[in-house]
Amino acid sequence: METNFASLTPIQKVNWARETWTAARDQMFIKNFTGKGDNNVIHRITELSKTEKGEQCIFQLVADLVGDGVAGDNEREGNEEAMQSHGQIVTIDQISHGVKNKGKLADQKTVINFREQGRDKLAYWLANRCDQLAFLTLSGIGYAFNNDGSPRAVGSPFPSLQFAVDVRAPSAKRSLMWDGTSLAVSNTGSITNAYVPKYSMIVDAIAYAKEHHIKPLMSGGKPYYVMFLAPGSLAALKKDPDYQRAVVAIATKAGADSPWFTGATVTVDGAVLHEHNLVYTTKGAASGSKWGAVGAVNGTRTLLCGAQALGMADLGPGDWVEKLFQYDSQVGLNIDKIFGLLKPQFYSIYDRSIEDFGLLTIDHYLQ
Repeated sequence: METNFASLTPIQKVNWARETWTAARDQMFIKNFTGKGDNNVIHRITELSKTEKGEQCIFQLVADLVGDGVAGDNEREGNEEAMQSHGQIVTIDQISHGVKNKGKLADQKTVINFREQGRDKLAYWLANRCDQLAFLTLSGIGYAFNNDGSPRAVGSPFPSLQFAVDVRAPSAKRSLMWDGTSLAVSNTGSITNAYVPKYSMIVDAIAYAKEHHIKPLMSGGKPYYVMFLAPGSLAALKKDPDYQRAVVAIATKAGADSPWFTGATVTVDGAVLHEHNLVYTTKGAASGSKWGAVGAVNGTRTLLCGAQALGMADLGPGDWVEKLFQYDSQVGLNIDKIFGLLKPQFYSIYDRSIEDFGLLTIDHYLQ
């Protein structure tokens, strides 16, 4: 057996794993909206809880009180109300990817450092795939699809992830569409190119979220919601005269109170707008599989998020492995990451039905 002192030691492997996950998180769009507390769009869970089904991640949603208490000097003891909690189980799974060089001679012919490039590319891959799956989960779109509505490549492991079966379509009273003038219950088959987003869509969506008690994010004692839009949606809003008059630029500065303001475009009537290419659209879907009466209309699902719109199990920094092949003449690099995603739902005492907890979806036309 040959000894290779140039190979990574176990400690170096841990450091590479931590650096890769840190690099991935730095590149990850959703990291700006993720935190351990309940005042985050994405509730991050980092510890396992034992359940009868094995090791899974659990977080609790606690409902508001519904009783009216007692009046005057009437009996207090025995009339207390039990607080209702709803456990949310986030199933975990592992994704991994790797790269391998051609050999020592190929490395000698180039100035590119294989290890550095491999780490950077794997970090980007990990960040991008986490972003993809997060937006699909929020949108209620299965992992068999890409974020542009096209089918995912044959053989992709994502549709078979353990938490893929937990992807839920938007609940009945959280699934809306914008028909160009007002909000209505979503029916993607009826969407036309007249369903263009406008400033009044934002105003109505915020009002709907408040009326249906979707828990907002709090900053400086004020409630906010985060709205994720496709770039084309924001472009349409910018052409709306009402939006142009109402928009207020965000003064982002060092030491801002809340990280989910970072990179925001504007804030409008309590909605912090962020555009991103991974917001779900049907632009990549084949004609007949888009929206509209004959499946030929391009559409998008705008997301209005309050607190705990998504749960994310984030277990450890990942496992970085370097492996040698062909008598140590080839190097392979691989990163594993264990995590899980869940859009929480619970029984709303206000809607009297099971609904998405911190999320409202709005379907509309996308040019």
